[in-house]
Amino acid sequence: MGFSFRDKMAPSTPLLTVRGSEGLYMVNGPPHFTESTLFSRESGKNCKVYTFSKDGTLFAWGNGEKINVINVTNKGLLHSFDLPKAVCLEFSPKNTVLATWQPYTTSKDGTAGMPNLQLYDVKTGTCFKSFTQKKMQNWCPSWSEDETICARNVNNEVHFFENNNFNTIANKLHLQKINDFVLSPGPQPYKVAVYVPGSKGAPSFVRLYQYPNFDGPHAALANKSFFKADKVTMLWNKKATAVLVIASTDVDKTGASYYGEQTLHYIAANGESAVVQLPKSGPIYDVVWNSSSTEFCAVYGFMPAKATIFNLKCDPVFDFGTGPRNAAYYSPHGHILVLAGFGNLRGQMEVWDVKNYKLISKPVASDSTYFAWCPDGEHILTATCAPRLRVNNGYKIWHYTGSVLHKYDVPSNGELWQVSWQPFLDGIFPVKTITYQAVPSDVPSEEPKVATAYRPPALRNKPITNSKLHEEEPPQNMKPQAGNDKPLSKTALKNQRKHEAKKAAKQEARNEKSPDLAPTPAPQSTPRNTIPQSTSGDPEIDKKIKNLKKKLKAIEQLKEQAAAGKQLEKNQLEKIQKEKALLQELEDLELGI
Repeated sequence: MGFSFRDKMAPSTPLLTVRGSEGLYMVNGPPHFTESTLFSRESGKNCKVYTFSKDGTLFAWGNGEKINVINVTNKGLLHSFDLPKAVCLEFSPKNTVLATWQPYTTSKDGTAGMPNLQLYDVKTGTCFKSFTQKKMQNWCPSWSEDETICARNVNNEVHFFENNNFNTIANKLHLQKINDFVLSPGPQPYKVAVYVPGSKGAPSFVRLYQYPNFDGPHAALANKSFFKADKVTMLWNKKATAVLVIASTDVDKTGASYYGEQTLHYIAANGESAVVQLPKSGPIYDVVWNSSSTEFCAVYGFMPAKATIFNLKCDPVFDFGTGPRNAAYYSPHGHILVLAGFGNLRGQMEVWDVKNYKLISKPVASDSTYFAWCPDGEHILTATCAPRLRVNNGYKIWHYTGSVLHKYDVPSNGELWQVSWQPFLDGIFPVKTITYQAVPSDVPSEEPKVATAYRPPALRNKPITNSKLHEEEPPQNMKPQAGNDKPLSKTALKNQRKHEAKKAAKQEARNEKSPDLAPTPAPQSTPRNTIPQSTSGDPEIDKKIKNLKKKLKAIEQLKEQAAAGKQLEKNQLEKIQKEKALLQELEDLELGI
């Protein structure tokens, strides 16, 4: 059941849906931002859930009594179901089925509860299948895009149904204990990635299969096993040629991080697999595929975090340097990338043109708990929602050039719970040429309040020295190039970027493996890099130089440990203070050569 009204007309602007203490309502997208008449505001605080269909033509919501379904295009109410306890809703990809879930309850005498996962036929409104689904996590059945197959994880095996016939299990994928699975996007042939956690000394593994070839020792398209995994996240690319796996442990046994430990693995449907070598140690905050399916971006490493784009060979293509960031978002067309620092960071965003690796804008969305690209690939939504933050709730609509086009603040006694764009299918909105000039806006721009660094009373009347706890590393195309004034051609620049990124990755990986170094990579301007290796011919002076270099190396390690958050002893801090004098002594000795 599909609606094709959009094929005959230019795309309208996506609507915004807002849910909070002021009720549930819709707002027209840019440029008007007025309340939409397509949907009558549902007042009150009882709206627990809403969802759009994948193409944005159907909308379902719960008001605490019923689940209602409307056709967005003609405002017509299609169905109303008596489901006061439903908290999850989802449409199948072609709008054939509405799946609803409510918490599972057992009766007081201990007998099994009623099935709590319902599948409704969107056309007729009848409930044609019910399942018992105790866990809220992964509650919804997973459909292929054409709805030919649908899969559910039942008692550690994956059950497959065909053509929405849920009375017959068409196929089963049975391994020791399947913890999670992800169906590939796109058309046939369908593939499935499954994760089996390790037990009794055996490693965890992720396997890729092509439906329905599950039997036999060589049935798997690819297999990757790893020991360090308490949970995994599996990410298919759009073309279903490869999966990225973020494997996480709950505890980092080295004690270097309270995030646990993460590793990133690449598994291709052709059987190839690799560990993605990340040049800076620390947590992996985010990994995203570009819609082209040929590149992915990872944000990783102790703060300030690094961000790098890799190709399908897992080679670095471009290094964005370091910065206060923990998330990455590609635009729907894949030509713009936003690197952002939300949550416990200040909300700084970097908007990049990833064809030319050029920075477009650096807006700041303070206190944001939510970020979403508009399907048009031009606008961005950021929001501050409860319960994550109870104060200053509201949302902003930005143009990617950094202008705020619309801003809504919830009244001080109110809360915003959820806000999102109406989805549109890919290809509805054409790709537009990137502009670097900030678009005009009527919303007055607010300068973010910059908090000044704390200064102890003893230093308050003294001049500020430019000392940094962390050495920030610029993007690779903004690093100073010594004696190279001639502009490079586009191809030469691309090759140079690849070469630089590879070189940096190799160098930093070497530093990581070397046991005598601290986990954080050395800042660019360390004495270790600037001191030339030389001999004076006088063994006594050589010995002094060697000892000085040894002391400076030890000081460098202490500085790196301090940057990584380690508490240093008094004598170690005194050592660091001697660095300047040691450098001067070394310089004098070497000049005397």
